[in-house]
Amino acid sequence: MKNRPFRERLRFALTGLHICWRGERSFRTQSAMAIMALTALILLRPAPIWWAATALTIVLVMAMEAMNAALERLIDHVHPDIHPNIGAAKDMAAGAVLLSSIGALAVAACMVVSKFP
Repeated sequence: MKNRPFRERLRFALTGLHICWRGERSFRTQSAMAIMALTALILLRPAPIWWAATALTIVLVMAMEAMNAALERLIDHVHPDIHPNIGAAKDMAAGAVLLSSIGALAVAACMVVSKFP
């Protein structure tokens, strides 16, 4: 992708998101959770800082989910056999998604608590 025009790099990135959407159920599930979070923002009307915090956590979780999917596909392609180190790498990537999701839930809980003191 080096030295490619911006439009072409953007197209590659959007294609990657499209592949993730079509091929990864967990990405679609996280997308549904993001829509629920945005709906909660609309209904609760919190301070602008909560909109920013929620947007950042949504982007973080979705990016981690996409990286996890990309890593799994790459690993499966390079080494399709079962191996303990490959399993560990996949588990660590899934753990990163879990941690970012827990962080998003913490932000949501703090937002709700701040709205209803």
